[in-house]
Amino acid sequence: MPSGPQRQQASGAAAAGQAPSGRAPFGPAPFGPAPSRSALDLLGQARAGLAEAAELVPAGERYAGAHLAALRATAAVLAARAHPQTATRRRRLRSAWELLCEVAPEMGEWAAFFAAGAAKRAAAEAGVTRAVSAREADDLVRDVETFLAVVATTVGVAAD
Repeated sequence: MPSGPQRQQASGAAAAGQAPSGRAPFGPAPFGPAPSRSALDLLGQARAGLAEAAELVPAGERYAGAHLAALRATAAVLAARAHPQTATRRRRLRSAWELLCEVAPEMGEWAAFFAAGAAKRAAAEAGVTRAVSAREADDLVRDVETFLAVVATTVGVAAD
């Protein structure tokens, strides 16, 4: 993969439309700082959102809910790892997936995978009934479950 997170292209599993492996190449730091309260809150919201999404019957709603849970989990990583920069110039707006690549490069494939599904989520939220199949929605729910476990490890809490 290219070295720059902003120029990182989808490769491997993400390019094939598959979720990256759930195995994280890292573990929690045994003596690292405790996770921030906001990171824990966001991870809790992501878990609750995914549980709610898994129960939704319309495939589009299930897909959108699972994708939003992944966004909340990404926000937890950003809350745990991002360091605000003071800049004199205003920077362009960037997606959560781009920011995830910057603060957690090891999650680049996950970011590419979820970024690739953003248009489908938007179509599902807009009510396009054929935007997402039941299988795609179920697969995304399972993929987000795996992602939440990786995020929990990344922010330093036990995965449920």
